[in-house]
Amino acid sequence: MFESAELGHKIDKGTFKQEAPKLRAALLDAQYDMLEKKEFPVIILISGVDGSGKGETINLLYSWMDPHHISTLAFSEPTDEERARPIMWRYWRALPPKGKIGIFAGSWYSQPITDRINGNLRRSELDARLAGINQFEAMLVNEGALVLKFWFHLSREGQKTRLKALEKNPNTAWRVTKESYERLKTYDKLQEVAGHVLRVTNSAKAPWIIVEGTDDEYRSLTVGHIVLDALQRRLKQEGRTMVPVAPPIVQPIDNRNVLSELDLTQKLGKKDYESQLAKYQGRLSELVRDPRFVAKRSLVLVFEGSDAAGKGGSIRRIAAAMDARQYQIIPTAAPTEEERAQPYLWRFWRHVPRTGRAAIFDRSWYGRVLVERVEGFCSEADWLRAYAEINDFEHQLVEAGTVVIKFWLQISADEQLRRFQERQDTKFKQFKITDEDWRNREKWDDYVTAACDMVDRTSTGLAPWTTVEANDKNFARVKVLRTVCERLELALKDEQEKYKKQ
Repeated sequence: MFESAELGHKIDKGTFKQEAPKLRAALLDAQYDMLEKKEFPVIILISGVDGSGKGETINLLYSWMDPHHISTLAFSEPTDEERARPIMWRYWRALPPKGKIGIFAGSWYSQPITDRINGNLRRSELDARLAGINQFEAMLVNEGALVLKFWFHLSREGQKTRLKALEKNPNTAWRVTKESYERLKTYDKLQEVAGHVLRVTNSAKAPWIIVEGTDDEYRSLTVGHIVLDALQRRLKQEGRTMVPVAPPIVQPIDNRNVLSELDLTQKLGKKDYESQLAKYQGRLSELVRDPRFVAKRSLVLVFEGSDAAGKGGSIRRIAAAMDARQYQIIPTAAPTEEERAQPYLWRFWRHVPRTGRAAIFDRSWYGRVLVERVEGFCSEADWLRAYAEINDFEHQLVEAGTVVIKFWLQISADEQLRRFQERQDTKFKQFKITDEDWRNREKWDDYVTAACDMVDRTSTGLAPWTTVEANDKNFARVKVLRTVCERLELALKDEQEKYKKQ
């Protein structure tokens, strides 16, 4: 894989001085065209062996392009704040918006490679991490991002020579540390691990570009031309390449589905409701203060459902059982301009809770496969691929210790109409009803179809859906609270079993 990067590629200084000004001008033109259109971000990953010119390349791009629209992200060991969340959380937060360039010095590849070299990651675990990275990069490209991945290579002797040359020069000696020579000792292991990583993650949508790092002029012109060519090609591209990843679900010919089979007549009397409400609120309060939860677990609650199905009332009953400092309620509305400039899931990653905390989503990432699908706010390809991206997102949450509990609250069309009219006729409830709610009633069947597709595609073993019969508010609220308590108890029991095995 690295053979072509050990040929001793060179460019003479005269050629460099002649080519560089033209290249710089063209890069600036392409950068400003990209900035004006604001159709896609550029994500540049800089990786490779020590002394191969990673830092110099980043500085070069800054000097050749407008630095006001470039951000550099350098990642080292994760902080306590980052360790308390899924692995990819810190990278999601650093993604550049459309029209901007983000250069990642030490990316989502650095930690898996380091852990594998140090013996802290088995091959199977490494491959699982790489599969997740492939899914992440495919999502970025599907969202419109231009992803360029550079690996700067040196032979063992080339690296040794390069380090000595940098060390002798007073202007560059600071770049060489004791760790640089320590890592030289693991050169063969790095090549083995890096070779595997590059092969597994060399996808059509985000291929690796291997550049020989021996000669500064060669490396600089090579990277500059690759970035320019990629920018120009992307700017000429009309729209995005849409590749659906899941076929539409065929509707059952008997018209039975997961929502039509719910028994919406279930009720709970006032006395039973009050006693069970107190019981489960007390139980929930104890569970979220349990040391096993505070130290190892977090909680994500997702509330979706028919308009006026009682999501807000259920959320309030849950919040009443928790310390206000321990949870955050996130009402999801139409995305802002800042959010539209990022991949779809970005605004939800921002609210992923750390261990010991809870995030309650009043509407959620499922908007893409519900309202955006039904109302035509996104293309068919976008909402079809969203199922896999959502499942992957929730899988990452669960892998990091998050308990993900998802509720769909269902009421009948007649009950919805009654609640709409009650809201319209009651002054202090009028803020709850909008013209959009009435319009959505006209698409009742379309929303039912979308909701059933959603449950079928995203009710996984790690994050199953709980459908809630919500014609009776008392019954629905108690079912929601009971489900939260039962799922948390199971998670804490698993945590205790893990501790016993250690």
